[in-house]
Amino acid sequence: MSFADTALTNVKFVPFWIDDASLEASEPVLAADIQTDLLIVGGGFTGLWTSILAKEENPDRDVVLIEANHIGHGASGRPGAIVSTSVMHGLSNAIRVFPNDLEELERLGHENMDGFMSAIERYKIDCDFEFGGELTVGIGSETDELLDEEFEINREHGHEVERLDEAGTKAQVNSPIFTGAVWSKKRSGTVHPGKLVHGLKKAALSLGVQIHENTPLVSADDLAGKVSVTTDSGSILANKVLLATNAFAAGHKRIKSRVALVRDRLLATEPLTAAQMKSIGWANRQGIYDTRTQMNYMRLTKDNRIIFGGRLGYFFAGDPDPAEDKTEMPYIRLAEAFHRTFPQLADVKISHAWSGPIGLTNRMAVHFQHYFGGKMIYAGGYSGFGVSASRFGARVGLAIADDKQLPELQLEFAKSEPGWIPPEPFRWFGAKVTLYAMDTMDEKGGWRQPWIRFVEKLGFPLT
Repeated sequence: MSFADTALTNVKFVPFWIDDASLEASEPVLAADIQTDLLIVGGGFTGLWTSILAKEENPDRDVVLIEANHIGHGASGRPGAIVSTSVMHGLSNAIRVFPNDLEELERLGHENMDGFMSAIERYKIDCDFEFGGELTVGIGSETDELLDEEFEINREHGHEVERLDEAGTKAQVNSPIFTGAVWSKKRSGTVHPGKLVHGLKKAALSLGVQIHENTPLVSADDLAGKVSVTTDSGSILANKVLLATNAFAAGHKRIKSRVALVRDRLLATEPLTAAQMKSIGWANRQGIYDTRTQMNYMRLTKDNRIIFGGRLGYFFAGDPDPAEDKTEMPYIRLAEAFHRTFPQLADVKISHAWSGPIGLTNRMAVHFQHYFGGKMIYAGGYSGFGVSASRFGARVGLAIADDKQLPELQLEFAKSEPGWIPPEPFRWFGAKVTLYAMDTMDEKGGWRQPWIRFVEKLGFPLT
């Protein structure tokens, strides 16, 4: 039997982070017609940060948050949860999309991380925060040039980074396939996203935010200078609305023209023994990304499980809950990639396998859409890097909704939208071909490289 056949034998198809009965819905369904100054739609990171920031700024403000399922059910309860200062999907991506605003975006990213950390401390949120830094690891000597560029870019912009050769990399994390790395040592690390999202929920409630779970938005209409929102169980008349639904808004006709809902797949191992931990090293507990075209990423949990992610998937029309992702099949190649990375863990079992929604744009970072003359604002499209950047998206989205005159609102990211994405069935076809090419290009080459370059010319940075 293969490693995957054995390791996935008793797997649970549930996100590890929210496999806890105490994290289920506890706030009541909306059961009346109400009015509020600010309505937030979506109970993930962006929505909760928005509610907290709004109440911190004005404790008397009436703030209501509705969530279609339970808090943290969507992307916020499912990520790898490696956090950093970047609010634009990494320094290289910021250079690609907004080179003229780079220095200010770097400053805003550091400011955002300071606010992120201070809020965790202020509200006493126990979310297993570990500041081990971040490793970008190369696989094969052909990645040396890419790592050199990554190192120089980060060093030039003031990041504390170290370029590791193969021996130095293996001294950090003992994998036979890692041939070099760049170690970003400060202001990056890992969190437990399930604990974080529910800590933010408690903070919001303590500030007086009114939360209604199992209350999906049905419709929103412009009504006499306000926004009228209907749900299955009541209506809300709001002065302002912040749509914090990220990937789950990708079914909206206008939003989906800029945002595609893709699935990111993850595995969680059972807790490693002391001997297994010794075999892999990883004493500094960094979050790790590799340089493969179909990237894998990995991190440790507090109880020494390995979270191992990658293997994007796409379903026609952006299916938000694909049945296929509750079967072993989509995780077999991911499990085998894990085994190649850590062959010394041949006896380890996979306890959890799941997929999470990503709101993907060709900007690869947050953007904002305006509705009803600016009374309703959408904030989303983090493209898989929203755990810490969502606080930034919430702060800027709230400022836009409140028509504040902040300097950052004059930057290009706040005034523009990402590029157009073709509709179905072209989107499905393009996604399937692209994901297959990404999955096999490093081993097979051929037509895949020209196709990947073509997709990159359309604005999606795949390599």
